Amino acid sequence: MKVTEVTTDANRREFIEFPKRLYCGDPNWVCPLDSETEAVFDPRRNAAFTHGQATRWILSDDDGKTIGRVAAFIDEIRSKANRQPTGGLGFFEVIESRDAAFMLFDTAKEWLAERGMKAMDGPINFGENDNYWGLLAEGFVQPGFGMPYNKQYYKEYFTAYGFRTYFEQYSYHKDVASVEVFPERFRKIAEWISKRPGYTYRHFVLSQSDKFAADMVEIYNATWAVFKEDFTPLDPARIQNTLDQAKAFIDPELVWFAYHNDRPVAFFVIFPDLNQILRHFDGRLTLWNKIRFLWYKATHEMTRARALVAGVHPSYQNSGIESAIFLELFRVFRKKRYYRELELSWVGDFNPKMISIYEALGAQKAKTHLTLRYMIDDTLPFRMYKDEMEENKAAREAKLKN
Repeated sequence: MKVTEVTTDANRREFIEFPKRLYCGDPNWVCPLDSETEAVFDPRRNAAFTHGQATRWILSDDDGKTIGRVAAFIDEIRSKANRQPTGGLGFFEVIESRDAAFMLFDTAKEWLAERGMKAMDGPINFGENDNYWGLLAEGFVQPGFGMPYNKQYYKEYFTAYGFRTYFEQYSYHKDVASVEVFPERFRKIAEWISKRPGYTYRHFVLSQSDKFAADMVEIYNATWAVFKEDFTPLDPARIQNTLDQAKAFIDPELVWFAYHNDRPVAFFVIFPDLNQILRHFDGRLTLWNKIRFLWYKATHEMTRARALVAGVHPSYQNSGIESAIFLELFRVFRKKRYYRELELSWVGDFNPKMISIYEALGAQKAKTHLTLRYMIDDTLPFRMYKDEMEENKAAREAKLKN
């Protein structure tokens, strides 16, 4: 077997094409757009390159046939947020061969170790964690847009190599096609909360995307700053760019904001499941496929939606405002009957409050992904993320007392 770094156009094409052959015949797998995969490794299109680096490889057998691929990357911001320098492994695909899998793991590990990394997380993305993040361990059904799908034998290879679960990621599914999609108790609470004075609720409007992007950033940065050890502030330009890219398929009535006396205090972003259209395209957005896209969109091919990200300002996190936003969303689902299923993904095992909200909605846990960690320096202790959070919280509280 031979590992080759991807540096030529031919190798870049093979990196893209190999999964298409690997998953041929699997009705659940949805091929990501070729351009989106390439964008991850393009410094002009991926902001992570301003504070990191990435390399990728393909693996071939003795006959020169591609049998695997992998990427390794270092995000300096994420690395410094950990207790030890930590890099990432991602875009891992391999035939059913333990030797081939281990050769790919070794390649990524050695590259990271040469650059001072003491731990390796995978499979993750070189960028935000709403895409290409985690190993699917349970729920091998068609994935929502951005959610990873992989061969079932991958987990065995990761575990045998020495990866351990850093945290679990849960995806909840909710039927929104029925007449009454809210549990009665939840609905009554939500209706009461939504009528409180001073609170207003607005859905996204494309012509005001700059304002909503700024509101989202304000809420998100205030919300997630409590996780300082693993937090990268958003900037409005980045969110604006994401919204611009999503214009072709976004449904403004599925993106909601809550305000208290005109101050943005909460948001919830849901996108129609683009994978239901992309599954027809084999990764290629040709002119003909763009025309087909418009047809599929107009005929409501997208009957699922995926909740991507949410945030509630810390000052309002015990106000129940999430319930009021869900009330607005389900009014939309009642009106737009072509939406039949909502995927709430993903929520980490370290976020019991959000898990409780999803379960109170009547959503069912449908999929589990794993973010795994391998200690390159095995003299260092391994801790799960939720344990690190508790230790960090205790340290902050002790510091405040002193």
